Amino acid sequence: MLLWADISSEGWPELFPIRFALFRDIGLPPGSNDLEVWDFAQRHGLILLTANRRMKEESSLERTIRDENTAISLPVLTIGNKNRVVEREYREKCESRLLEIVVYLEDYLGAGRIFIP
Repeated sequence: MLLWADISSEGWPELFPIRFALFRDIGLPPGSNDLEVWDFAQRHGLILLTANRRMKEESSLERTIRDENTAISLPVLTIGNKNRVVEREYREKCESRLLEIVVYLEDYLGAGRIFIP
């Protein structure tokens, strides 16, 4: 992933406990629904990074956030336009926003969904 490559090449993982993981890396089945993914992320202290998703079913991510989010829930970060991540300037804006949220995470607890950049 381009975001991770840039963030790691700049040394951020050495300053903050940050890493990117795919479902297979953390033991989530690929067919997990959004409710299961959100719940897993919350229970394991993971910030969920996703592309823009829409509320299509009962267990959709948007619905899950609306129903389950609390004042201490970790935010869900949503890349507003995943197709633009290949553009250096857009990717750098996404990286800056993502890192800002990680560094000041306590300020974003309970925010629900945060669109980046």
